[in-house]
Amino acid sequence: MKFKLSLILFFAATVMFAQKSPRKQSSGEIAGAKVEVDYGAPSVRGRVIFGELVPYGKVWRAGANENTTMTFSKDVKINGKSLPAGKYGFFIIPNESGAWDIIFNKKNDSWGSYDYSEDQDQLRVQVTPEKSDSSVEVMKFTVAESGIQFTWAKTTFMISVK
Repeated sequence: MKFKLSLILFFAATVMFAQKSPRKQSSGEIAGAKVEVDYGAPSVRGRVIFGELVPYGKVWRAGANENTTMTFSKDVKINGKSLPAGKYGFFIIPNESGAWDIIFNKKNDSWGSYDYSEDQDQLRVQVTPEKSDSSVEVMKFTVAESGIQFTWAKTTFMISVK
C-alpha cells in the first residue's frame, strides 16, 4: 500500500512541476567557434506575444524560466562588433517598429531578467526582425553557418556571427 501511495505522489508531483517551457539547446560551429544556446522554449498557446506577453521597450530574457545563455568558445564578431569568448546571459528589447536591441550580458545565471543590470552588458547590437503571416508555436534558436536564428510567433531575426 505504501508503495502505491508513493508512486501516486511521484506521478502527481511530476505532472504538477513539469515545465510548460522545457529547456532546449542549439549548438554548432560558426567561423571555427563552438556556439551553444541554452533556453527555455515557451509556446504561443493562442497568446499575443510581442507587445503583450513580451512588452515593447522592456528587457526580456529571450525565453522562459532561467535566462537564455549563449556560449562562444572563441572571440567572435556579432553583427560586426567584437565579443570575447565566454558564456553570456542573452536578452532582447523588442520594439513596436524598427530595430530591436540584443544584449550579451556578463551575468549568465539569473532567473529571467529580474537581476538584469545594464552595467553588466558586454555587448549590445541591433537586429531588424522580420514578420511572417505564419506563426511558429514553440520559440526556437538555430545555430546556422552564418549566425544564430531566432524564431517565435510571427517574428524571426538572424544574429550575424563571424
